[in-house]
Amino acid sequence: MQLPRLVQAAMRRIVVTLSLGLVLGLAPGPRFVSAAEKVDLALVLAVDCSYSVDASEFRLQIKGLADAFHRSDIHDAIKGGPSGRIAVTLMEWSDDKNQLLVLPWTILDSPEAADNFADRVGRVRRGLAEGGTAIGDALRFAAAVLMASPYATERRVIDLSSDGRNNRGDLVTIARDEVVARGITINGLPILNEWPTLDKYFEQQIIGGPYHFMIPANDYEAYGNAIARKLLREITGPGIS
Repeated sequence: MQLPRLVQAAMRRIVVTLSLGLVLGLAPGPRFVSAAEKVDLALVLAVDCSYSVDASEFRLQIKGLADAFHRSDIHDAIKGGPSGRIAVTLMEWSDDKNQLLVLPWTILDSPEAADNFADRVGRVRRGLAEGGTAIGDALRFAAAVLMASPYATERRVIDLSSDGRNNRGDLVTIARDEVVARGITINGLPILNEWPTLDKYFEQQIIGGPYHFMIPANDYEAYGNAIARKLLREITGPGIS
């Protein structure tokens, strides 16, 4: 099936990003997915790097993610799945020309693997210039990462955090519908520090797909708790609140 032009462009950017990662020593990690390996979940973590996110707010996102993967309840949730393993990767995004895969696909199948991944997340630095908020392009990029991944799974999820509304590129609903049509779930973590009703916007225009959900954070200080709750629900699977 012919892919939309913008998805093809996103996939080309991924190839460039992965090639740079190999050159810079980004890619070798504790353990990566083999072509025949089944996972319970493939998860793209999409971190907002737009103009509205200052340096301290970016660090709070990264710290929240790192702390979450150190948690024993997250470790237990991973091991409790049918295969006892998930695949996860991390990307940054801002405007329609700025999406960056900063950690490659990594298998988490033990507390040690999750702790190692958490440590690597904690060392992540902001790799993008600040820009506008192109949520649609971020979703397309994340979907292309999922489509190009080398695992077998029934659950493909984009976990997108943002404190703003789409203001670059196509209407976000167009990108959302494209992504959802490929069987991918979009879950949201709106940060309400600038837009108190951003959760309503996420609900109406961003999240979608099988068993989609949203967990808001009132501000960046609340992000860590919200992302931990969200990851626990995503890893455990449908029907868990």
